[in-house]
Amino acid sequence: MAIAIRGKRGLTRRHLLVRSASTLALAGLGSLAKPYLSRAADRPRITCGLQSGDVSTNSAMVWARADRPARMRVEYSTRERFDTILGAASADALPDRDFTSKILLEGLPPGQDIFYRVRFEDISGIPGETQTGHFRTAPTDDRSISFVWSGDTAGQGWGIDASRGGMRTYRTMLENRPDFFIHSGDHIYADCPVPSELKLPDGEVWRNIVTEEKSAVAHSLAQFRGNYKYNLLDENLRAFNAEVPMFAQWDDHEVTNDWSPIGSADETGYSEDGTSRLVARAARAFHEFMPMRESREEAGRVYRRVSYGPLLDVFLIDMRSYRDSTWNRRDDGSDTFILGKAQLAWLKRELAASDATWKVIAADLPIGLVSLDAIALGDGPPERREQEIADLLSFVKRAGVRNTVWLTADMHYTAAHHYDPNRAVFSDFEPFWEFVSGPLHAGTWSPGELDNTFGPKAMFQKGCSAEQGDNLAPCFGLQFFGRVDIDGRSEVMTVTLKDVGNRDLWSVDIEPRPDARPGKLLAQHI
Repeated sequence: MAIAIRGKRGLTRRHLLVRSASTLALAGLGSLAKPYLSRAADRPRITCGLQSGDVSTNSAMVWARADRPARMRVEYSTRERFDTILGAASADALPDRDFTSKILLEGLPPGQDIFYRVRFEDISGIPGETQTGHFRTAPTDDRSISFVWSGDTAGQGWGIDASRGGMRTYRTMLENRPDFFIHSGDHIYADCPVPSELKLPDGEVWRNIVTEEKSAVAHSLAQFRGNYKYNLLDENLRAFNAEVPMFAQWDDHEVTNDWSPIGSADETGYSEDGTSRLVARAARAFHEFMPMRESREEAGRVYRRVSYGPLLDVFLIDMRSYRDSTWNRRDDGSDTFILGKAQLAWLKRELAASDATWKVIAADLPIGLVSLDAIALGDGPPERREQEIADLLSFVKRAGVRNTVWLTADMHYTAAHHYDPNRAVFSDFEPFWEFVSGPLHAGTWSPGELDNTFGPKAMFQKGCSAEQGDNLAPCFGLQFFGRVDIDGRSEVMTVTLKDVGNRDLWSVDIEPRPDARPGKLLAQHI
């Protein structure tokens, strides 16, 4: 349950009714809670650290999880000492959400460091421990921006080996002190159990922390939830989450490998409305554990736009929830899609309406890398799912939308792709960049094959060598993320591809182009 409280003001009758309803909900669960004792061990605990997300100029989500039915209390300030409190908010942590709770903080000052502290109170109102977190609201002026992106965590059985430093890429990203982090998907690998040990090519042994819920392929809601709780055992991830807000999207492994809405199910089958029960359980766990805003237009919607001041809009798209069946596509190419009609129309409208200098399209899959599950299928004109991408790219050109950059992960190596109509079979679009990074903490693969439909050229790529072989363990150093810096004066975007050791592997400066939209009266193009 999420409750938005605007600043520190008197409670209205509506707030009192909401709070009273929450109190009754908690009181009704009294039989589930342990009798309260004064010992610290019997106080409500924060079990998985803190998270913030979807930060804008004046609001942000805050997330935490308790170990029992409780109420989450949040106080926030622009001062780390909390000697001045901007406001306070509360929300319930109940069994039906696995004791997770999130609150939308509103009325925040723009361009400010916000410090927040969280505690849980049990049904008697006596508080447990307090933890503190931090995020920075988006600016309303042209100050510089820095953020990081990547994806793919705890894949291929490579879990948390504490003796090797755990999930070290999160620690490295924290050292960069970004304004926010885009997680491009595969937060978990629900279809990849974590064994106690894995043999390494050099003869050594990788030793995982293991849990019951992460020891089998996820089917039950408890197992999907357990995948997120497993990752949050890592101290690097918890430290990162407490300091850097996340813009979350998902890909396939939050459900199962290469999933699509039709054709991805287990023995429980489908609900009466035709939806997969497996996908529903996976989606429920994802939304419970992500610090995301809840869509008012569509329950469970992942795609959204996050505005981060005059220099940047981030468009987080969803290439899973609305796609055609991965394995049952028609040979004539009809009825095949990756975004779906509603999301594609939304993306066009939002891009056309954006006043930001840079429009970052955060995708969960690359455009031009050949894969049966993805978009590109090989050289030639746009076919099947490529037709939606061609439609989008043509619209961007026709509508005069400038300065679009695509960011993604998924491929388990890092690369910079430049798309140019002069190299392409399909040429009705403006040149643009796409950057690939990851994995954060999973097996590393060798670079893939590009097709010529949209004219991509690999300006840089790094992954496993043929000698190393695919699925190289994280301890060999080929774990990647990307950093984006936008200069407030020149508006130049600098994209740097980095590794777990914080080494700069490759970098490019991209000059912004002037807006070509005549009066922004673009409805006729949509």
